[in-house]
Amino acid sequence: MTTVTAPRPTLPAPARHGPPRIPAVLRHSATLAWRGIVKTIHSTDALLDVTLQPVIFLLLFVYVFGGAIAGDPATYLQYALPGVLVQTVVFASAGTGTGLADDLKTGIFDRFRSLPISRTAPLLGAIGADLVRYVTSGAIMLAFGFALGFRTNGGVLGVLAALGLVTVFAFALCWVFTALAMVVREPRSVQGLGALVMLPLTFGSNVFVPSSTLPGWLQGFVEINPVSKVADAARGLLTGGAVWAPVTTSLIASAVLVAVFGPLAVALYRRRT
Repeated sequence: MTTVTAPRPTLPAPARHGPPRIPAVLRHSATLAWRGIVKTIHSTDALLDVTLQPVIFLLLFVYVFGGAIAGDPATYLQYALPGVLVQTVVFASAGTGTGLADDLKTGIFDRFRSLPISRTAPLLGAIGADLVRYVTSGAIMLAFGFALGFRTNGGVLGVLAALGLVTVFAFALCWVFTALAMVVREPRSVQGLGALVMLPLTFGSNVFVPSSTLPGWLQGFVEINPVSKVADAARGLLTGGAVWAPVTTSLIASAVLVAVFGPLAVALYRRRT
């Protein structure tokens, strides 16, 4: 007697009705970015750098130079705050390279390689955590400036646009320091070389004084300095004046920095780790 077994019909897989899954690299990067944020919160030095440094910068530049440059600190505050905002966030971008160099030296990236995570997640996570630092420093600077008497003509949208533009430029600069951290071994060396880059860019600009008051040979450098364009854009958004031209130039400069140093930093990171 023969038993015939009918083939079992194949049922279609049940449809997924939940939210779409986030790509693994984004989930891993967000987790490591949160690690960087928690690390900053629990580090007194890093926390003071984010919260106190913007206040000190604004107080020093406004009340030390305000009387000599503009006649009184209140008048100079209107000119200086957008520029000091740019300087504060730009200086914070240099900390990206220092932090990465320190992590590379301690061997934490070797530990990350043993984990089942995306290869680039530690790098993207570190940069994501620094983006939070940029926004926090800029927001503290603006809040303290308003407390000192700064007044804006651009309203809430102008303030948010200025903070966003400065953050975008700092994000572009952080790729420069990320590439530098992959080449230079010591965190102190990254910090020192970063200062050599940042000091001419910030002080050789119209951040603190109008370019018309500078010597002719220096005005040429100031006019092509991207920091000057970002400062002009921030002033236009916060206090009025030209907006579209400096904003467009700032965004183009940021895009060029990311296009050049982003792939370079990733390639150097993969090669080193």
